[in-house]
Amino acid sequence: MNIKIPLQSAAEGLSLFGPQDVFLKLIEENLQAGIVLRESEITIRGEEREAEKVQQLFEVLLELIRNGYILTERDVLYAIDLAKDFRADQLLDLYKGEIASTYRGKPIRVKTIGQKHYVTTIKKRDVVFGIGPAGTGKTYLAVVLAITALKEGSVKRIILTRPAVEAGESLGFLPGDLQEKVDPYLRPLYDALYDVMGPEQTAKALERGLIEIAPLAYMRGRTLDDSFIILDEAQNTTPEQMKMFLTRLGFGSKMVITGDVTQIDLPKGKKSGLVEAKTILRDIEEIGFVYFAESDVVRHSLVQKIIIAYDRAAENQDK
Repeated sequence: MNIKIPLQSAAEGLSLFGPQDVFLKLIEENLQAGIVLRESEITIRGEEREAEKVQQLFEVLLELIRNGYILTERDVLYAIDLAKDFRADQLLDLYKGEIASTYRGKPIRVKTIGQKHYVTTIKKRDVVFGIGPAGTGKTYLAVVLAITALKEGSVKRIILTRPAVEAGESLGFLPGDLQEKVDPYLRPLYDALYDVMGPEQTAKALERGLIEIAPLAYMRGRTLDDSFIILDEAQNTTPEQMKMFLTRLGFGSKMVITGDVTQIDLPKGKKSGLVEAKTILRDIEEIGFVYFAESDVVRHSLVQKIIIAYDRAAENQDK
């Protein structure tokens, strides 16, 4: 079967196929169809079903390009995955809405269906767990939504917290006072704030107490009203810490708990509060649980492959 797709210009073909045809190679490696570009027309040759998958993929990618979106290798790989089940058109919804913009004015959009579900769930529910591998945007998107809520006035402050558990390194030998020792743990939270608000605005908000970044131990004995509270790296909480944290929820507040249950750094024999919370709280309808998969990883495409390889190795060890 032959399917022809007309292009509006040669530049469209370049954007679609990527630098040195890197996107085209990815498409040909993953979908069973021949693709030829002549002047301003793409010809797809292959069995009907396969050719139609490629047709849908190209039509979606072209629509994104025509709307000014610059494709990355990550976008194309994700689009290919969706096209395998004729779901590439779902991408158009993702790129329509901006959830915020960086302080430099660059739009922040969700990049996967998993991320879209996460954002929607956080907007709907007061307590949301985001569970999944590194690089899925769990923390970053939660921080973006927290800043948006602060700007809109739906909360009065943002509280960001992490349990201070060493990932195989010892904290005690680091120089400096407690604040300086704790800051390396909280660095990813600062990075997300700087990206959206810029370093100056972040510093001002921290000074004025609009944003508080603190180790989890500092949450004990407080009730947090009108706040957007994010607990990051929650897999490293003990069950007692998790219960203590969840019961801080005050009126007009939202909580997002993020973690990756494959990266627990607690001492051997200690249970993870995140693993336990998944079981204990699963039947409470008002609590949202969002599970990210490897396909939601939005870092370098190699990160996804690394995570899959580690997961396979862990499965083989369990057998």
